[in-house]
Order: sequence, then structure tokens, then C-alpha cells
Amino acid sequence: MKRTIEIGLGERSYPIHVGRGILGDPSSLAPHVAGRQVFVISDENVADLYLHSLERALEGSRGVDSHIIRSGERSKTLEELTSILQALAACRLGRDGVVVALGGGVVGDIAGFAAATYQRGVDFVQIPTTLLAQVDSSVGGKTGVNLPVGKNLVGAFHQPRCVVIDTKTLATLAPREMRAGFAEVVKYGLIGDADFFVWLEGNVDALLALDDQAIAHAVIRSCEEKAKAVMADEREIGQRALLNLGHTFGHAIEAGAGYGRWLHGEAVAVGIILAARLSEREGGLEAMDCRRIEALFEKANLPLHLPTNLSPERMLELMSLDKKNREGKMRLILLRRIGEAVVSADFDPSSLRKTLVAAAAAARDPDF
Repeated sequence: MKRTIEIGLGERSYPIHVGRGILGDPSSLAPHVAGRQVFVISDENVADLYLHSLERALEGSRGVDSHIIRSGERSKTLEELTSILQALAACRLGRDGVVVALGGGVVGDIAGFAAATYQRGVDFVQIPTTLLAQVDSSVGGKTGVNLPVGKNLVGAFHQPRCVVIDTKTLATLAPREMRAGFAEVVKYGLIGDADFFVWLEGNVDALLALDDQAIAHAVIRSCEEKAKAVMADEREIGQRALLNLGHTFGHAIEAGAGYGRWLHGEAVAVGIILAARLSEREGGLEAMDCRRIEALFEKANLPLHLPTNLSPERMLELMSLDKKNREGKMRLILLRRIGEAVVSADFDPSSLRKTLVAAAAAARDPDF
């Protein structure tokens, strides 16, 4: 059974199709690729599993080419982007062609950015194969690559023509990747849906054990929340920034630890914990709710602590590069309660420093 969620953005509107076993179903793709030249970007792990099935589903296209990148965050660079753009030119993809991203968040981000910049923009389709990409990065049009000093500092907004989410692909996902995606699912409960957070507390084991009903509910609920945020604030000038709960801390951890050492969702989990602790210190979040957040991440076997190599000073330095900052002031997403978040630049800087000092004192290197 396929469920469709619509992203209403005028001429940039598109559907999100969610179902089990739909990756090889041509009906979801046909309106966007039939009769067109297609260029598939995937990574070495995903291509081995799903590229052939996708190519069969694309048989109605004028031609199908592909480009395979290394798996992981290490590929999300300007150098890899250049390689992809050269491959697009080499196969003579025209402006009427379409780029298809088959993979996780790294593939989706860099493929989308390549589509946004090649010949000043061509269509692209997202086929996310990780939980994190299915519930977050494949929806909303954010594309980009990293610089050594910071995450996603080079990119563009470029909405896909459709998103095809086959939840069956999660069966081949490594448990660590599944846990990392769970952190982004928790985010939706924290920023706007307390009932969903309670559901996650009771269903975390089923979700991570790949129970079909639990996965379908979590993915659809997350996509619905993401869709509402994107439709209300497409280019993140206001409330869409709430989706970045924990990300300012998390991006600093990823950059400071070295890209690829931590998965994005693992860093976000620690980032959400730090945001919750700062919220508590600022007098917003109740201590009991802060403990509930930590307990849920602990139950999911996600990291709870900063790595030992990141001092408070280094964290602050890296966080100062965050894209949400305005007029030299850091903006963070803080919690008033579970289910309600705010974008704030008015927190006490000394509270942030104290939060980071306490976290650094309890730092622990994860056993990945």
C-alpha cells in the first residue's frame, strides 16, 4: 500500500510517496522521468543493492546513466561535486534531463546540489534509502556539500520533483545507521508533537527492530511534520528553523571530530541533549523532561556525550559558523517543553558556556 503526502509549493509542488517495495514500481516515477534522459547518482553500498531494480523501473526513459560515489560523509565535498558535474557533461545530459538520487542523506544532498547548479538547474528525484534521509533530508529542497570548517556551508535550495520512499530498503540498513536516523525522528516529537514523542518512548524497540507498522507510522508522521514546515517556510527564514533542533551543536561535533567519524544522527542526538540541558538551565524545560529525552536516546543506544577532543572553546568556535546565526548573534533551537520549541538568540551566553563546560567535563569517546 502506498501513501502520498503532497508538498504544496505552487509550481514547485511535489508528492512524497511512501510504501513498502515501491522502489521498483514505475508508476511513482513515470510522471517525472518517462521519455527523459536520466542520470542516477548513488553510492557504492546502495548501488550494489538497488541500482539494477531502479534501472528496470526506468526502462521508459530515453537513456539511463549512473555515477557512483564513495559511501559516507567523506564524499560530500566540492571535489566530488566537480566529479559529478563533469560526469553529467560527459553524458551530455540536457536541461530536459533528470537527476535521480538513490541513497542516503549524503547522496541526496550532493546530487541535489549538482542538479541545482548543472546548466543552471535541472530536475531531480529523491529516492532515499536510509531512515535519516527518508524522514528528513530528502524532503524540503536543501542541498549542498561541506567545507572542512563547517557542515553544509555551500549549497542551494532546489526542490525535487518527487520523493519515493521505499521503507523496505531499511531492511538492508546497518543497525548503527538505523539508530542515527531515529534521532531525526525524535526531533519531530520534540518540536511540535508531544503525543508522537510519547509514542516513540513506547515503540523505540519495535521501530529499531524494523517492525513494518512502526516504521510506516514513524516515516509518515515525520514526513507530514516536515511537509508542514516546508510549506509554511520554504527557504527557512522563520519557523522552519525549528527543524534544526540540536543541529548547531551536532554540526560542530561532526566537523570537530572529523567528517565520517560520527554519523549525522549520532551528532544530532548529542546536540539535542545539549539543547535540552541549555533549555533547562535557561528555565524553560522541566528537569524531568530533560531526563526523558536522554533516556529515550539511551534506550536507542545513541551517544549521550561530547567526544573528549572538543573543548567548550572549540565547540563555540565551530558553532559560530552556523547558517542560522544572524548579525553576529548565535541562534539556537530551545525547548519550552516536549512538543514546543522556539528559535532563540536571547539565551544567556554564560548559560551556553556552562552547559558546554559541564558536557566537556563528562566527555566520553563513543565506541563506534
